[in-house]
Amino acid sequence: MVVCGDDALASRLAIELREIYGQSVVVVVPPAQSTERIPAPLTARGDGRAAVLRERMAAVMTWAAGSQAQPGASDTQYQGGMAALEASVANDAVLTQAGIERAAALALVYDDDETNIRAALIARRRNPHLRLVIRLYNRKLGQHLEELLDQSAILAAPGLDPAELDASTTVLSDAETAAPALAATAIAGSRKVVHADGLLLRAAERTPPARGEVTDPGLCTLALLSATTNDPAGTEGSDSSGDEAPLLLPDDHSVVAATGRGTMVLETVSYEGPGARVGPLTGRSAPFASFFSRRLRWSLAGAAAAVLALAITSWITTDQDPRHAAYVTVLDLFAINDPALGKPISQQILQLLAGVLGLLLLPVMVAAALEALGTFRTASQLRHPPRGQSGHVVLLGLGKIGTRVLARLRELDIPVVCVEEDPEARGITLARRLRVPTVLGDVSEEGVLEAAKIHRAHALLALTSSDTTNLEAALYARSVKSDLRVALRLYDDDFATAVYRTLRTAHPDAVTRSRSVSTLAAPAFAGAMMGRQILGAIPIERRVLLIAALTVAGHPQLEGRTVAEAFQPGAWRVLALDPATPDERQPDLASPRPNAPKGPRSGLVWDLHPGYVLQPHDRIVLATTRHGLAELLGHPAPQGSHPRLS
Repeated sequence: MVVCGDDALASRLAIELREIYGQSVVVVVPPAQSTERIPAPLTARGDGRAAVLRERMAAVMTWAAGSQAQPGASDTQYQGGMAALEASVANDAVLTQAGIERAAALALVYDDDETNIRAALIARRRNPHLRLVIRLYNRKLGQHLEELLDQSAILAAPGLDPAELDASTTVLSDAETAAPALAATAIAGSRKVVHADGLLLRAAERTPPARGEVTDPGLCTLALLSATTNDPAGTEGSDSSGDEAPLLLPDDHSVVAATGRGTMVLETVSYEGPGARVGPLTGRSAPFASFFSRRLRWSLAGAAAAVLALAITSWITTDQDPRHAAYVTVLDLFAINDPALGKPISQQILQLLAGVLGLLLLPVMVAAALEALGTFRTASQLRHPPRGQSGHVVLLGLGKIGTRVLARLRELDIPVVCVEEDPEARGITLARRLRVPTVLGDVSEEGVLEAAKIHRAHALLALTSSDTTNLEAALYARSVKSDLRVALRLYDDDFATAVYRTLRTAHPDAVTRSRSVSTLAAPAFAGAMMGRQILGAIPIERRVLLIAALTVAGHPQLEGRTVAEAFQPGAWRVLALDPATPDERQPDLASPRPNAPKGPRSGLVWDLHPGYVLQPHDRIVLATTRHGLAELLGHPAPQGSHPRLS
């Protein structure tokens, strides 16, 4: 396995492949003394994150130094070791030195999409049978790139059936993988919608049922949540273990015995299409009520009522046709009617009253025109938090991760107020299109969080790329509102544990959680490198369940066993069966089925009978832990594996 990257995801992925799957790994990392591949904002801040990154990469290099593997040597015999190369970018020469021609899989996890694409094109040309796992933020570009690279591999082996071709391309996004967990952290008990590509699944958190209450188990129970999930003083915010840790893929007996613990169940959901209207003005329109203020609307309503009263009075006193009386009243209102000379005194009084009302209505109409013009001009600008905003989530940081989390929160109809320092940040466009209130400013400056109504907020999500900025925002927010729910994106695990324990001690009545994007994303990348179709990842607290598709043949733990017998608590569980024959089977379950109706994927059987015997030709969808997937692939996890990857 070859891993090329310049941030924490590369180091975590290399450790994941080595310790969980027992693979030989060559990792290409930036030179320890160079800052070329360290993102510029990190070195500019001087917050220590670049130093932590170099330390982590140096640890991987030190570990690899003890391996017998020598990258680039034609007679290299990999025996479960790890080797490392120092290079700023993965060019043709570097990939050749890493042994790309003999590699089984290559992961390109640079933070820059263009760098990953350039290296992927080189690697596919050098080794058409190579499994490629590419990190891309642009999902649409990723779909086109998958098709291009797979087509290139097929053309490179014209005599081989495309279905049997070992080469495959998988494009993943660490932001997309981590966003559901971060969004769910902000709101306790919220349902997490999991878009596993073509599969439409929902991981729903269920609170502990009351005595005598029966809850819907869904498709299956994915996990028993930690006993302290909703306890502010619990250990779920750090690397919990033991009885307090979440129990993944429990059996029925464990679910029944675990009284007082919440559960995570899997459900299928139907797709009803986008709820938002589509058009040239989408994202630039505003509600009609926002054109005019409340006071102006009441003024217009009062003027209309006065005009109606004058028209009715004129109709009664003159015995004229109602339409003619209304017409004359409007003429008097705008002072374009002839004077009522020689007319009855009642008509003269009504004309004077209509003239006075017209003078009063003139400034109201001017104000209405100005307000409407201002609304049109600001419809495409960022909104400011309204005065009565409360119960919302304050989202700090609109970079790659923050943008995805913002989209998830709005899908769940959760009110959000964003805080971003850079007016050109990636997520500003999305915030403007979704009409999300946004405060531009440095969170370290006084008044920025107050402008986001932090004292009335339900939760704070600090998702910037700087640990110190996130910590500073959390500490200041806690000083304003001590019981605020806080979720921090912290880069360094040791630092995250220390921060969490300190905040828990200082604020025992508040909920504090820490999350690492690279920890949440690494399992999906590692599973894709192993050549198995990873349909999605479901984060459960600080752990991850993988949704994978594989053929039963070659897996003695599954072949010839019933669905009930194949279930391994804590490791894997069969969820669905693809009943199509191998000839008619869709090569990729993640892609949409042609001419498929809207709704849950009709080609998969979800309610499998526990007594169904799995046949070698069957293709199944299962939920599995990382250790469970490693065991299915014939690589049992070594004893004493890395504690943070357990």
